[in-house]
Amino acid sequence: MARECDVVVLGMGPGGEEVAGRLAEAGLDVVGVEAELLGGECPYWACVPSKMMVRAGDLLAEARRVPEMAGTARVEPDFTRVHARIRDEATADWDDAAAVERFTAKGGRFVRGRGRFTGQGRVEVDAAAGAETFAARVGVVLATGSAPAAPPVPGLDQVPYWTNREAVSAVEAPESLLVLGGGAVGVELAQSYARFGTRVTLVEASERVVSAEEPEAGDLLLEVLRREGLTVLTGARARAARYADGAFVLTLDGGEEVSAEKLLVATGRRPRLDALDRAALGLEAEARRVQVDAHLRAAPGVWALGDLVGEGAFTHVAMYQADVAVRAVLAAAGRGEAGPGADYRAVPHVTFTDPEIGSVGLTEAAARERGLTVRTGTARVPDGIRGWIHKAGNDGLVKLVEDAERGVLVGATAAGPMGGEVLYGLAVAVRAAVPTATLRDMMFAFPTFHRSVLEALGDLATD
Repeated sequence: MARECDVVVLGMGPGGEEVAGRLAEAGLDVVGVEAELLGGECPYWACVPSKMMVRAGDLLAEARRVPEMAGTARVEPDFTRVHARIRDEATADWDDAAAVERFTAKGGRFVRGRGRFTGQGRVEVDAAAGAETFAARVGVVLATGSAPAAPPVPGLDQVPYWTNREAVSAVEAPESLLVLGGGAVGVELAQSYARFGTRVTLVEASERVVSAEEPEAGDLLLEVLRREGLTVLTGARARAARYADGAFVLTLDGGEEVSAEKLLVATGRRPRLDALDRAALGLEAEARRVQVDAHLRAAPGVWALGDLVGEGAFTHVAMYQADVAVRAVLAAAGRGEAGPGADYRAVPHVTFTDPEIGSVGLTEAAARERGLTVRTGTARVPDGIRGWIHKAGNDGLVKLVEDAERGVLVGATAAGPMGGEVLYGLAVAVRAAVPTATLRDMMFAFPTFHRSVLEALGDLATD
């Protein structure tokens, strides 16, 4: 027999955990279902541990810059310290006991097992203690997340390659590393390992790294990576993969081969739709996302959030959507109003390389594709007074994208030291549609990195 409850949350990553915890605190009978670790990818294998690696690599890079400006320094990388911090401080040796206790203390019930949404408010779970079925009176929240996606390279499925999980949980830095994919995950991990002495070869099929960013940002990062000694092959497609005698080998277009001790495949992620009854959600067989309305409703009594809905595979997107979903579910339970729906005009994201690349809203190309009358403005960080003072490691730029007819920003990129922090003010401007004339008339603290925004606004006015 099915056990009745108010809400089942299928998938307890950052968004699912937030929804389940808050609904339980509100007094609803909530069951949270997760096959792996409560908290999901972010705290154990992605955002948090990878940024610990980035932070450690940045310290090494800064120490190596000392002779240029301040004296002498001797640097001896020790990756085992990075691993120890990830193991002990971030993941508790990949143990989620504290997270489970935190959720159950709020009144929720946690079920570890592989769940499947079968329609009509029912979720079937294959748990260690046996199969269970839950029937939700109010509804089901789908938050099953995503999984690494590997390209259809012949032989790749036959070799023991790394995903981001193996890369961030490694005990030692390999002597050499092949990275397949030049998106955010690929470049972050490639640069981090290279700073610990690993010989890195990065293979990217498009003509630039971080191709979803503005071309200027991708070109700048490519220049820095090569300057730091990474071999970066752009416009290069892997045609075959093999592993033998302790070495991974990728065969590229034209027959060129590259090899290394380890291979990291970082070619994106795909939503986990296999846990969902497609017919119950009205999904086509080839659907790659769950369609939802502004309040994240996928069907009557069903809400979906996070990577499943395709608005950005970022923890902050899932957490933002969690707020919307909590209000919507509580409204369905007769406890308040649904409130405003989700607004994606100003989705921010940061690639935590050095230079750090923060972006929000539309790129220039995306704005033009939407038929907007576009005007752009750009400033180079080294040309600003703070960038000039910073000197070593000051690579960076600010690019603004304006809807010229409305006189407001629709997109912006801040690359450079603390680019993600500079992004904050730009995100506010895009979200609130602050007139560029108002931005230009503001006071910008001197000397700061964000003052480059004022210089970009000046360039925007002359475009």
